[in-house]
Amino acid sequence: MAALRIATGAGNWFSTLALGVTLLKCLLIPTYHSTDFEVHRNWLAITHSLPISQWYYEATSEWTLDYPPFFAWFEYVLSHVAKYFDQEMLNIHNLNYYSSRALLFQRFSVIFTDVLFVYAVHECCKCIDGKKGGKELTEKPKFILSVLLLWNFGLLIVDHIHFQYNGFLFGLMLLSIARLFQKRNMEGAFLFAVLLHFKHIYLYVAPAYGVYLLRSYCFTANKPDGSIRWNSFSFVRIISLGLVVFLVSALSLGPFLALNQLPQVFSRLFPFKRGLCHAYWAPNFWALYNALDKVLSVIGLKLKLLDPNKIPKASMTSGLVQQFQHAVLPSVTPLAALICTLIAILPSIFCLWFKPQGPRGFLRCLILCALSSFMFGWHVHEKAILLAILPMSLLSVGKAGDASVFLILTTTGHYSLFPLLFTTPELPIKILLMLLFTIYSISSLKTLF
Repeated sequence: MAALRIATGAGNWFSTLALGVTLLKCLLIPTYHSTDFEVHRNWLAITHSLPISQWYYEATSEWTLDYPPFFAWFEYVLSHVAKYFDQEMLNIHNLNYYSSRALLFQRFSVIFTDVLFVYAVHECCKCIDGKKGGKELTEKPKFILSVLLLWNFGLLIVDHIHFQYNGFLFGLMLLSIARLFQKRNMEGAFLFAVLLHFKHIYLYVAPAYGVYLLRSYCFTANKPDGSIRWNSFSFVRIISLGLVVFLVSALSLGPFLALNQLPQVFSRLFPFKRGLCHAYWAPNFWALYNALDKVLSVIGLKLKLLDPNKIPKASMTSGLVQQFQHAVLPSVTPLAALICTLIAILPSIFCLWFKPQGPRGFLRCLILCALSSFMFGWHVHEKAILLAILPMSLLSVGKAGDASVFLILTTTGHYSLFPLLFTTPELPIKILLMLLFTIYSISSLKTLF
């Protein structure tokens, strides 16, 4: 607190918050890491040791490269730094390789790239009303939002214990949102296009971007009742947006198009033979569907209504490629999951089109698209809940109703991440961090409303 007061007096409170969470990330370096640590080490080895023509074919490890090309190039750049830490970690045949130097490099690479996330949070703070709250700095919306984002419990444990690179990716997303709030629509579109070519899970929220930019940027005026003035459509703006998307896509996919490898790249990015649910079920509709199927199959077997020899043996979940069938309920196909997702997002998309409410309306639609995709998407990872939690932080400091929704969403969503850290030493860490974040969220938002 003393350090905070000093920083506050100097006007550097944001830097203090960012430095504080960075120190916490450093303290988490020795903690448990998941198989994603080996996944990214293997991708470093692939991109460093092989020509680009083999990146999406290499299969020595089961953890094949299945992210879009920009992320592959990101790993390539990191690999040229990694070689100064431990050359052996870049050997494709060193499966499940581990060393203290490899650990330090990979952990610090996540911490370093979080600089983009910190900058994005700073930009987002410029987009909210800073006049609410009490007289104290710690009661101001900008301060509270900074803490909710920089110290987000879910992002901390997923990136800096479990191990992933979500920080800088969410930084790109938050920065694109900030640019739309700042009416810098072309920059926002460009950043989101780049983001999609880093990690395609952000397709979940692409409908919100597409509809908002078409409705509120390409159409330049509304009628007095708020409906579209059709003659205000700007062909220059739609062409500009299309050009941005085309150029980013060409830069990302062009080399693989030239190599005639686009089908192979897409087969890696969209492996629809993976199970309906991830190895650890995300708490969504399909988890309930699977559970109901299991209950019905047990009841059916006990009542001798089902033939045990005809019950499918394949698992309903798998982290790797595996087909499956449900025992009683109709088996769900990727197309069925897509249709359910589209139906779920349609109401928010319609509202964004017919009742546009500016950037805040776009942000609400984005959150609803993320939640709809989380609930009904195919092979959803439990970590995808952060796609809704982080943007919801921006709304939480604006209205009391949004703050209530945020508290419910973060508490349940963060708790659902607990099984990611199943080792005994991390038990007190995850409990303490979540309690601190939850208590702060409740108490700080209460001061606003």
